[in-house]
Amino acid sequence: MLVTIILFVLAGLAEIGGGYLVWLWLRESRSAWYGAIGSLILVSYGVIPTLQSFPSFGRVYAAYGGVFIILAVLWGWLVDRKTPDLYDWVGAAVCLVGVAIMLWAPRG
Repeated sequence: MLVTIILFVLAGLAEIGGGYLVWLWLRESRSAWYGAIGSLILVSYGVIPTLQSFPSFGRVYAAYGGVFIILAVLWGWLVDRKTPDLYDWVGAAVCLVGVAIMLWAPRG
């Protein structure tokens, strides 16, 4: 379970971080290096989820989507300095419960 969580967090940080660097390049006129490095990080995001032990692509990516939402709320809070409100936290908690159900519910 710990490896699963670590891989999801790494994938999320790669997706958000890479996308953020591309955003800075295109939207805030930063150097093209931001875009190049961001693009390379986004490629790593595409690889990291394949390291999961779950056999189903759809289930892995659906569960990752919930983790991504939580990480995006935290990124907005810590990097963009936009304090999440109650509904952001409630929505993130619902996503976390959904991820747990999808990944670890007993299946017969």
